[in-house]
Amino acid sequence: MYDLSPELVVTARGPVRLVELNRPDQLNSTSESMHAALAEVWDRIAADDDARAVVLTGRGRAFSAGGNFEVMTRVQRDEAFRNQSVDEARRIITGMLRCPLPVVAAVNGPAVGLGCSLALLSDIVLVAEGAHLADPHVQVGLVAGDGGALMLPLIVGPARAKELLFLGNRVSAEDAVRLGLANRVVARDEVLDEAIKLAQRLAELPSQALRDTKRAVNLHIEQALSTVMEPALLAERETMHSPEHVAIVQKLLAKD
Repeated sequence: MYDLSPELVVTARGPVRLVELNRPDQLNSTSESMHAALAEVWDRIAADDDARAVVLTGRGRAFSAGGNFEVMTRVQRDEAFRNQSVDEARRIITGMLRCPLPVVAAVNGPAVGLGCSLALLSDIVLVAEGAHLADPHVQVGLVAGDGGALMLPLIVGPARAKELLFLGNRVSAEDAVRLGLANRVVARDEVLDEAIKLAQRLAELPSQALRDTKRAVNLHIEQALSTVMEPALLAERETMHSPEHVAIVQKLLAKD
């Protein structure tokens, strides 16, 4: 649907739109085309008169491993592409938060970096047993501008957010629920089916009441959005070509 990249597959399940990250062999790390499609898809869904709810998941054994080194290397060298990447990140954040439909994340495996942000920006999060969330931006020399710095303090408070962002520690499925990063843990082979069932229940609710309730609750996030998102994204843009980040990526590439 929507004529997007094949790396982001959108299918209709009645009134539910299933959005699947489709780079399973790369653990759904975000390529250039997938990132662009993630920036575009939320406006397409909002304009879909037949859609009532969304499920976001990853194909294969990962939700999303976040960024990949090929894109990082190009971002380091290409200023125009760097600016494009930041603009797309801005559209992903605002698109998800302002999408009028409820978004259910089916975290079927690791959700790392941008993958973690996609889960945190969703409205309801089901996480598979054995999956984990992590935001290792700082470990690779980046500011966590594309979601983590915005959402984590609102969910877990500044102290825990700093620990998670500074150290990039993995958060297990059970701890994600305990900390409020997810709603409940589901068996790995059931997480997508449970998410679709939940989305179908949401799709049957009175649409205006549901949409306006999401908008009202998200006004709390909008207050932070107006002050945090832009400085965080611009700070991330600067670290995208910093000597520390370049050196870390080169070191990691040498290990492959």
